[in-house]
Amino acid sequence: MSTGSSIAVLHTSFVFVNVEPMINNYLAELAPDAKVMHFVDSDVLATVMRDGFISPASAHRMVHLAQAAEAAGADVIFSACSSLGPAIDEARRVVSVPIIKIDDAMAAAAVDAGDVIGVMATVPTTLPPTRALVEEKAQAAGRSLSVIEHLCEGAFGVLMSGDRDGHDALVLEGARKLATQVDAIVLAQASMARLAPAIAEAVGKPVLSSPRSGVENVVHVLNRQSA
Repeated sequence: MSTGSSIAVLHTSFVFVNVEPMINNYLAELAPDAKVMHFVDSDVLATVMRDGFISPASAHRMVHLAQAAEAAGADVIFSACSSLGPAIDEARRVVSVPIIKIDDAMAAAAVDAGDVIGVMATVPTTLPPTRALVEEKAQAAGRSLSVIEHLCEGAFGVLMSGDRDGHDALVLEGARKLATQVDAIVLAQASMARLAPAIAEAVGKPVLSSPRSGVENVVHVLNRQSA
């Protein structure tokens, strides 16, 4: 990775701007010389949650964010939202800059984690895209697996209110229920990732999360560009 490389991070809420600093922390650790730019549409995730699906208008908003990042000179674009994954697929067809989904690497790792994979989320619209991504990676690897979804109802709203402890309790409760049915658990949202060690200890099964592996993926792309 060359000094002065630019990473654009696309956000669909202020979770990783105002509430949870983990993405910035990983970028500072793994890409300390990179210029990091943040592009935020703070309402698009809320719109998708209200609609219950990604409308063409919402997808266009994500494409617009990616185009803005490209225009700003980003060398790589990092999408921090799992719920809008299908919209990122559209953006990839429009911009020439590489776009890395935060959960690309995690989904690939899940393929080797077992035959039954649990996907857990706190936002309902995150479950179908994450499941689809895991299944896509499994198909590419020639693997056959089953995916079981679990929604931690209400936990995301609790986190956004600033109550981390309440959020964490709901997520841990959900993980214990899901663990009885699966070989490994995928945490579909980066906002759940800091709980991965505690969940793994509580359930005794592999727990995969996205932020660090996602940022490592970004750094890998930047290094490849510089080679």
